[in-house]
Amino acid sequence: MSTTTPTVVLVHGAFADASGYAGVILELQAAGITSVAPPNPLRGLAFDADSVRAFVGSVDGPVVLVGHSYGGAVITQAAVGLDNVKALVYLAAFALDEGESAGSVQAPFDEPLLASNARPSSYPAGAGAAEGPDLFISAEGFRETFCADVPVDVATVLAATQRPVAAATLGEPCTGAAWKTVPSWYLVSAHDNAINPDAQRAMAGHIGATTETIDGSHTAFIAQPVAATAFIFKAVDHVRGHDGV
Repeated sequence: MSTTTPTVVLVHGAFADASGYAGVILELQAAGITSVAPPNPLRGLAFDADSVRAFVGSVDGPVVLVGHSYGGAVITQAAVGLDNVKALVYLAAFALDEGESAGSVQAPFDEPLLASNARPSSYPAGAGAAEGPDLFISAEGFRETFCADVPVDVATVLAATQRPVAAATLGEPCTGAAWKTVPSWYLVSAHDNAINPDAQRAMAGHIGATTETIDGSHTAFIAQPVAATAFIFKAVDHVRGHDGV
């Protein structure tokens, strides 16, 4: 059996950047686990997955690949065929099957608050994106929609620094699903206003993930980094205690 400790690669989702993982990174480092959080371009699923795939493929040794929100769709596609990815961890994230999109997988469920608080830009999305606008979350609805369990001042900064996602991304179908061959873990956020928790449970069940629920918002890992990291540790320990195949 291998006892190699994996590197944890943390992929952020829409409306955010990698700095949201600060608390998780500090917890992982305190435990002696190397972690890195590359940028997710948020330009389109294929584009973003290729970017993350290139980064993850360059990491030496086994990887536990973590995705939050839209970042889950990205890791699902990016990890296909990457032999060093030994576990996938979804934090209130899109765990898509081939042919599904972030939009279609939510269709059977009640719309979350995000559906009414997302705002298109008045200009086209930037280079690398399909035609159409970027999406932001309205400043007045940001905290309730995205991060209801963080302090108001933290939410104010997150709203002011949010990174938009190309609107076309949400309808782009997944072309490969790494969870079909890679063990997966899924942390459902019980009070999520961005992705319906019922949709999260359905995705977790569909992929056969080891599933737990956290009493928190869409960004519970920001408000509760110790609890979120403890969940990630379970995937790390699995990789550390198995041969990874």
